[in-house]
Amino acid sequence: MLSGPSGVGKDAVLARMKKSARSIHFTVTTTTRPQRQDESDGVDYHFVTQEKFKEMVKAGELLEWAKVYGNFYGVPKRQVKEALEQGHDVLVKADVQGAATIRSVVPQALLTFLAPPSMEELEERLRKRSTESTIDLNRRIATAHEEMKQLWIFDYVVVNDRVKLAVAQLDAIITAEKCRVRPREIEI
Repeated sequence: MLSGPSGVGKDAVLARMKKSARSIHFTVTTTTRPQRQDESDGVDYHFVTQEKFKEMVKAGELLEWAKVYGNFYGVPKRQVKEALEQGHDVLVKADVQGAATIRSVVPQALLTFLAPPSMEELEERLRKRSTESTIDLNRRIATAHEEMKQLWIFDYVVVNDRVKLAVAQLDAIITAEKCRVRPREIEI
């Protein structure tokens, strides 16, 4: 699982990782937030209405879900379970709140925190992104400060100063985990 504050570069790192030769299943998160111009439904996210999302929650179809910045986000349980059954490593992108939920539901899950080189750098990345209003930007920055305090729930931390290096470190983590004497047994 990959988590970290908004603007830290999770999508850039995942995009680079998708080009690797590893057999990794990258989950597609379901969300109620509006689709951005450069996003594709079913590729970047599954975009659904709030009504549909609530139906999924009620039916127990989500491994974890949360309301973040006024929108719902969730990880489809079936997608993760099927990929694990096929022998694939599964990479879930979730916010820090979602990571905590996954840790409680799947204690053996491997959680990695993607951190910014500094909070100043993170704030600059969020400002340059220009996707939020000033109020939303300030809320994301405040939330990021709180999320940095949650490092203790994670197994690893990777600083995303350069995407290529962050991907290499994530790849090294995956390799190390595959070399464990007692491998993690994940059950969904």
